[in-house]
Amino acid sequence: MNERKPQTDASARSFFKMPHTYAIIMGILLIAVILTYTLPAGQFDREKQDGQTVVIDGTYRAVESAPVNLFGLFEAIPKGMEAGAAIIFYIFLVGGVFGIIRQTGAIESGINQLINRFGQKGHIMIPMTMFVFSVAGATIGMAEETIIFVPIGIMLARALGYDAMTGAAIVSLGAAVGFAGGMLNPFTVGVAQSIAEVPLFSGLGYRTAVYLVFLVVTIVYVMNYAQKVKKDPTKSLVHDLEQHRKEETTTFSRFSKKHLFVLVVLVGGITLNVIGIFEWGWYLTELTASFLIIGLLAGIVTMGVNRTFESLIDGAKAVTFGALIVGFARAIVVILEDGRVIDTVIYGLSNAVGQLPTSLAVIGMYIVQLITNFFIPSGSGQAATTMPIMAPLADLLGIERQVAVLAFQYGDGLTNMIFPTSAHLMAFLAIAGIPYDKWLRFVWKLFAIWIVLACGALLLAVFLGVQ
Repeated sequence: MNERKPQTDASARSFFKMPHTYAIIMGILLIAVILTYTLPAGQFDREKQDGQTVVIDGTYRAVESAPVNLFGLFEAIPKGMEAGAAIIFYIFLVGGVFGIIRQTGAIESGINQLINRFGQKGHIMIPMTMFVFSVAGATIGMAEETIIFVPIGIMLARALGYDAMTGAAIVSLGAAVGFAGGMLNPFTVGVAQSIAEVPLFSGLGYRTAVYLVFLVVTIVYVMNYAQKVKKDPTKSLVHDLEQHRKEETTTFSRFSKKHLFVLVVLVGGITLNVIGIFEWGWYLTELTASFLIIGLLAGIVTMGVNRTFESLIDGAKAVTFGALIVGFARAIVVILEDGRVIDTVIYGLSNAVGQLPTSLAVIGMYIVQLITNFFIPSGSGQAATTMPIMAPLADLLGIERQVAVLAFQYGDGLTNMIFPTSAHLMAFLAIAGIPYDKWLRFVWKLFAIWIVLACGALLLAVFLGVQ
């Protein structure tokens, strides 16, 4: 009997296992097909205004039904890939470039250098480390990449008299705040704004201000916990882990002139991209070209030609999940458009929230994004799924599309630190040896604060008319 019990438990867990993200998307595709048979077909008139294709309020009308058959479901996937081609290749190539940067070891060695230099100054190291990772999250979309730094964070925290929870938090929460702030995040804000036809990385000032508020609050939260643990180690949420911990053996190469060269090229390239966006009107094509120059220059000088292109391919492979899901998600829109019911969905949503004050409507949009992220943890995939509906919905509700993008990015980025469907959350917890339930006990109050701050930021954005 004792030998069979573990198999029974495993079977029970597998029965309730969360479906694969692509399986969820396929399920949504099937639902979209069913909607083309059950919803009345309808259409809004649209027109170009200031470079945006906007829905004209009051023009919704019934049109002839055009239900999509089962073959049309699968046909919509390559159509979705074609419709999202610019974004998909952007993600592939930029991911490849960051694969080169990672392979050089410059980021790891640079952070390790900071730890060696300031490692005994705990009151400085926590905010400094969190700031560094937040900048990486805000500019290059660092998320899964933080996993390799978790052992370093834990070593740092323990050397300063803290615990593994503190070490994991300074790395992961720092990056999460930057990722959610997303001022120059190419994988979330860049994708969402391009779909919403909003100028790329516009609203930078407002996003930066909100990001700084989130960052300060998060640093204070982590430091309060760290000081509590330092005063009384039994207050640690992972006290049992600390009692039985093993010494980590993670090592990193010595910081060299080559590493410095790579970091200078990376910072210089990102600075050039910012100038290109705001001064020269750069868009996805120009940004992709610029990133390629950054990656090839940094890689060829430090690693040689062959390793550079091998790293480019490896980096592109690493983002295949997020890149292809954009095409699958766009297929949902293709089905709804071909079936002539996407405007019916928009019309229904606008009627449902149209009687509410604008402030409540934008909070409703935010809640939709929060829920969506549980099922679609990919930021670019969520943008491709929701923004084609949220952008015209914002038009009808009299909300700036920029605010709809804000609702998306806060609904996507912050939940990655609490939803178990987030792959990199579960990965770094596994590496840190921290059970999910204990992480939940640590982070739930901070997450609640984040929710309040996000709602406040959205309401203020509506009030200020952020564009």
